[in-house]
Formats: sequence, C-alpha cells, structure tokens
Amino acid sequence: MSRRTRRGRHHGVADTSHRREVNYRNLRNTLLRQPVFSEDRLEATHQTALRVIRELGIKVLNPEAREYFRKAGASVDETSLLVRIEPELVTSALRTAPGEFVMHGAIPDTNVTLGGDHVAFVCVGGAPHISDLDRGKRPGTLEDTRNIIKLSEHFDVLHMQSPNVESQDIPVHLRHYQVTAAQLTLSRKPFFIYSRGSAQVEDSFAMTRIARGLSQQEFEARPWCYTIINTNSPRQLDVPMCQGIIDFARAGQMSVITPFTLAGAMAPVTMPGALVLQHAEALAGIVLSQLVRPGAPVVYGSFTSNVDMKSGSPAFGTPEFVQAAFGAGQLARHIGLPWRGSAATASNAPDEQSVYEYLMSAWGSILGGVNMMVHAAGWLEGGLTGSMEKFILDVEMLQTFAEIFNPLDSGDAELAFEAIASVDPGGHFFGCDHTMARYQTAFYEPLVSDWSNFGQWTESGSKTATQRANGVWKKILEEFQAPPMEQAIERELQAFIERRSAEGGAPID
Repeated sequence: MSRRTRRGRHHGVADTSHRREVNYRNLRNTLLRQPVFSEDRLEATHQTALRVIRELGIKVLNPEAREYFRKAGASVDETSLLVRIEPELVTSALRTAPGEFVMHGAIPDTNVTLGGDHVAFVCVGGAPHISDLDRGKRPGTLEDTRNIIKLSEHFDVLHMQSPNVESQDIPVHLRHYQVTAAQLTLSRKPFFIYSRGSAQVEDSFAMTRIARGLSQQEFEARPWCYTIINTNSPRQLDVPMCQGIIDFARAGQMSVITPFTLAGAMAPVTMPGALVLQHAEALAGIVLSQLVRPGAPVVYGSFTSNVDMKSGSPAFGTPEFVQAAFGAGQLARHIGLPWRGSAATASNAPDEQSVYEYLMSAWGSILGGVNMMVHAAGWLEGGLTGSMEKFILDVEMLQTFAEIFNPLDSGDAELAFEAIASVDPGGHFFGCDHTMARYQTAFYEPLVSDWSNFGQWTESGSKTATQRANGVWKKILEEFQAPPMEQAIERELQAFIERRSAEGGAPID
C-alpha cells in the first residue's frame, strides 16, 4: 500500500485506480502563530534568562565543556563547577547558529527542512515499555523497536526516526549497534542516536558512514542524524549531555537542546518563571554547540509543562502546557532558531483522555509554530510507554493537521456558483456534476475513523477506533518491505557490528 493513500486494502476497496493521492513529506504550517507574551514581556523574558546565566550560572559537570566556556571568556568556578556566561557570548553564538537547515536522508525525497514555517513530525521517543491490545504493557524489545521504525518509515507524515522504545533485551553496551542498524536498514529517513558517551556516538557515526556511503568529510559536511540533549533542571548540564553536544557539534550533526522544566518541580511554579529557566538552560547548551563548531545545526527544544501538585506527576495537554508551548515558540523565533515541541499525554491507555490531552498538546505546538514535533505518534503514560494502537490513532490526527495546512483553493470553479444554481431549493448536491467530478478526491479519507450510522456500525462488527487501529498496524507490518540496500554495504555494516561487539562494545561513559 502506498504511504500516500489511506483507503485501498485497509477498507476492503479492490479498485485502487481512483484513490486520493497526497504527499505529506514536506509540510509547511500556514496557520497564524499564537503569542502568549507581548513584545515587551517577550524581551523581558529573554533578558531575565540572560541574567540567570550571567549572574547565577549553569553548573557544568563535564570538564571539556567547561574548558570550551573558559577559552571563550566565560567565568568558570572549578570548585562549584558553575559557568557564568556573558550576554555577548550568547549573541555571538546565536549569530552562527543556523536558523534553517536540511536534515539529510538516504535519498533526497526523505530530506527534512527545519526552521521557518516547515513542520516535521517524529513519533514516540525514549519509552521503556511497549503496549498493544494483544499482549498488554511489557518491557520493550528489539523487535518492538524495529516494528515502530517500520511504522515510521511507512507513513510519510512522520518525517524522522526517533528513539521510540528501548530494546531492553540487549545489553546497553551493545544496544546501539542493533538499534542504529535497524534504523539504517529499515528506513531512509534522518534518524536518532543516543548521547550515551563518545564511544557509542562514534560507533553510530561510523555505521552511518558505512550505510550512507559517506567519507568522513562528506558525513561532517551536512547533518544526517540527531540527538536530544536534556538539561538536568534546574541549571545543570551533566557529563553525557555536554559530551553529546560536543560530539554532535564537532561532527556537524544536529543537537536538540531540550530543558526538562516542569513548573512546580524542576522549575518555578509560574509558567513565565518556568519559561525563563527553560530559555536560560537552552541558551547555555546552544552556546556550547557553537563554541565547539560555529554553524553546527542546533534546535531550541522545550518540554515545559506543569505537574499534579498532589502527586508530583507530570501533566500534559493542560492549559499551562499550551501556554508554555506558545511562549516557547515565541522565544525560539525571538532568537531565530528552529523550535522543537511535543504532543504529549499522561494517560495510561489509548482512551478518551489520551486523545484530548494529545490534541491540546499538539494544537499548542502547532499554533505555537513548532518546527519539530516530537512524541507525535504512540506516546502514552507520560513517556513511559509506546502504544501500537495509539500510534495509528495519532497518525490519523497528524494527517488531519497536514490537510489543515493546505490553503483552500478559492478559484471560481471551487466557489461553485454554477453548482449552486444547478440545484433547486430544498434539493441536494450528491448527484450534481460539480460533486460527481470531485467525489473521489474531495475529502480526506481516514485511517480508522468510522462515519457510518449506528446500524451499519453494529452490522459490520462494532469495532472501536482502537480495535480498528490494531488491525491497521498489523497489516502494515505484515506487508512492510525494507528499502533496498546493496548487499556489500549490509555485509560491511554487519562485519562492523560483529567486530566491535567482539571487542567489548561501547560501555556508557
């Protein structure tokens, strides 16, 4: 089945010659951006963040990172490990950080532009568990990781691969070989590498060069893969995260600097205060990336929300989450960088709560001007679980967003005066020429939504949307075919994995 169609075999339609063809590979957000700050308060937020990193500083646990800051003129206290960054250093870094750039896939069709009004959707990331209707919730395995990679490759509304679920059946010092190989052999899209120490990162870079047929110079000339850097809020960059920024910047690969600022827990309880802390921490990471390599691709990341003040649990899809998303989008545009947002839910199951929290989160990110929306398919339980059924339900919503981005064609034929004139008052438009010429391509055709009446629904088996989603993901996996790769490259990739595994792999630093 084409990734660009949604009827055909899933709906039992034999004739595919008139299916609606769409292309969601290169999306642009045509909607107005929603501000939450006035211009003067936006600048005040930025200036307060600059004051935080100048006066209070960021604790930097990585010695190499501290040395980069010291050589650039930042104040470094080796006793407290606090680094204080002057505004001029931030301004200089923001001048070199690209406001728009291309992430490269194995083929040009899978390239992804980040920045401006471009939008990229990325599925669930970092979940330790997987769930589906058949086997329930359980620890993730390599098979589960591979399955989600296949789903992400199948749908062109998903633009990059993600860390999806953890392959817990493989030891951590060997896991990156199998997960990276799965992304490189099952997908042609830009992909993710964990920052779990320089040795693992360099292994993954080497595998990328093998699979993509790149020299060292060709690899470092443009971004092919990315990592996500989470600060240890409040005001701390740890050893592996700093090393990840350094390793990826040095190699010209993309870092997404994402503070984890939950208001009332790791950040001030007010959303403006939480955004100040987020902005300060993101700026510190962005500066480090540009000190390592001016012009290194970097994305301003945000993951600011509130917590349930009774339990301390993260909450998503809340009014506060949406306001924080609007503010994060404004701050990213204020400094001229692409913005990474999220579509999240704290629900434990693919139920009504998961849908309304997801949609509130997603709309917050979309209307905030997100360029890279992470956790956009399959995310449950505040990120602890990846759900196969939720993945399909979320793709349904992503495709809806993609359709909404299309401006309406308001040409004379579409304004339909002649069609209106051809139907008598009180009549209908089902059979008029205007409708008959367009009915096969007029509207979005859903993956799992059922618009039949109650009688038809019960006669056809009365399946819920979640049950229908279960059948959709199974059918996709059953029919999935990996993109072609030269046998010599596959053998070289496997030989690399076998050699490095025999040498002991790459333990986390």
